[in-house]
Amino acid sequence: MTSFDLSYDYRCPFAKNIHLHVLKALDAGADLEVHFVPWTLSQAGRPDGTPDVWNDPAYDDDHLSLAVSISVRDQQPEHFHRAHEALFRARHERAVRLVTFDEIDDVLSPLGVDMDLVRDDVASRRPHEVIGKSYEEFSTYEAFGVPTFAMKGDATFVRYMTAPTDDGEASIKVIESLITLMTLQPDLNEFKHTQLPF
Repeated sequence: MTSFDLSYDYRCPFAKNIHLHVLKALDAGADLEVHFVPWTLSQAGRPDGTPDVWNDPAYDDDHLSLAVSISVRDQQPEHFHRAHEALFRARHERAVRLVTFDEIDDVLSPLGVDMDLVRDDVASRRPHEVIGKSYEEFSTYEAFGVPTFAMKGDATFVRYMTAPTDDGEASIKVIESLITLMTLQPDLNEFKHTQLPF
């Protein structure tokens, strides 16, 4: 079994592509152990001398979907994979901003998520503490964006351009090929097409 941490922020379309591939691969039986790690894009852009964004209520709307996902991951794990997919799809396929509980209720309640439990957890700010801890842990890798894979003391940022199809085996091949590059080609620091293929 291959084990790795994988960071996300629902605002990033590249995180959406990779996370949907990972979820599709898991559904298709991939031998993966994945720890989904929240990571905020807002921290690097905060003004000097201001609080960390997870401690600043001014950023609570931006972090609401992350906080909700952490609550589901930790307290209702049986719903996390479907909730994770639904939040990414709502944000990038239906242009739902995910900055209010009403918006998120519409996405997650049909999946059976107990939103009252989620609201109480988010109100306690426990999920915000998790955002901060996760950000700081990924800082040890000098992470700069999402999605970043972390495994065996190393981390790799991946920008993958296309979302999965219904072919789970194809998603398994995508993730396995990326893991092979990460683990067997550590000298390959940057590999980037100069033009998009479409």
